[in-house]
Amino acid sequence: MSEEFYRIKRLPPYVIAEVNAMRAAARARGEDIIDLGMGNPDLPPPDHVIEKLCEVARKPDAHGYSASKGIPGLRKAQANYYQRRFGVDLDADSEVVVTLGSKEGLANLAQAITAPGDVVLAPNPSYPIHTFGFIIAGATIRSVPTTPDERYWEALDRAVKFTVPKPSVLVVGYPSNPTAEVVDLAFYERLVAWAKEHKVWVLSDLAYSELYYDGNPTPSILQVPGGKDVAVEFTSMSKTYSMAGWRMGFAVGNKQLISALTRVKSYLDYGAFTPIQAAAVAAINGPQDIVEKNRELYRKRRDVLVESFGRAGWDIPPSRASMFCWAPLPPALAHLGSLEFSKQLLTHAGVAVAPGVGYGEDGEGFVRIAMVENEQRIRQAARNVKRYLQSMGVNVGSKTAG
Repeated sequence: MSEEFYRIKRLPPYVIAEVNAMRAAARARGEDIIDLGMGNPDLPPPDHVIEKLCEVARKPDAHGYSASKGIPGLRKAQANYYQRRFGVDLDADSEVVVTLGSKEGLANLAQAITAPGDVVLAPNPSYPIHTFGFIIAGATIRSVPTTPDERYWEALDRAVKFTVPKPSVLVVGYPSNPTAEVVDLAFYERLVAWAKEHKVWVLSDLAYSELYYDGNPTPSILQVPGGKDVAVEFTSMSKTYSMAGWRMGFAVGNKQLISALTRVKSYLDYGAFTPIQAAAVAAINGPQDIVEKNRELYRKRRDVLVESFGRAGWDIPPSRASMFCWAPLPPALAHLGSLEFSKQLLTHAGVAVAPGVGYGEDGEGFVRIAMVENEQRIRQAARNVKRYLQSMGVNVGSKTAG
């Protein structure tokens, strides 16, 4: 028997897991670790959502198998959300499918539409499933930049011109995880035109649609006329409603792609627990004040992080969206690389961050900082960071962090 399996051999080491293991070991030793590494919301869902979960869970007939594509009420709720938020009309039966979080949806769609040897264009750096999902499916990844400038379009054109076989899928994700970059509707208009010209499917990851801080709501690729001809879009309830552990997401858009995903899922799962789906309906259709509340809370945390870390000697650009800051390593310590710097920060400052190289080779030189601790803990992290930088001989100025 083979000691190595085909798909396992194709997966590189999960770099971020090294820091996660160190963090877990430190906490097991009783150390106080300020965890800014994983994008795991620390806020609860709205009360009425939890109440709906409990109400439906008490029903004797709510505990059987559910519907793999999602209960009708939830698919209709998501279609209504797209209408009121983006002005996009969706058919709840043929253009919406419920997923077990956007991550599962992306991975299963990759399995549904990818053959071994297909070429997929994915941003670098990006959320790991954007590449690993297709690698597991047997595809070859060709990287394109994450920053949506002219270099991005040049990379797309080179890929189409010189790649054999021609790319069949392009993955995009804005607001970006990990870089927090954003795009406007003009970007999507150009992208849809490019995809139609070159006959490339577009998979858009819109998990952070409601976490924007500049007053300009995040657009959807489906707002572009003809966008549904080439694109499917993934959203998640994890950050918008602080329901990460509930694993509720959606894929919407192109009927052919939605049909392929729905069919694959029908072989793999029976859908999420029905009470969870009913509670998700309550979240989408109910009061939306939590959305603005969470957006404002993350904005305040971002401002505290940028200010306090800056006074600690580490200049961090303010993110325009998402729950992350994409931080270049302090120049004096850039030689360490993102993984070693993250390890040292955990060991000597008690602060966990995610090494940028874990999101692709172009993430080297950066770390991702998640705003998942309260303002007091973020200021404490800044004080710890200042002491660490001073111990490394970094001139952090005369101001006191925090």
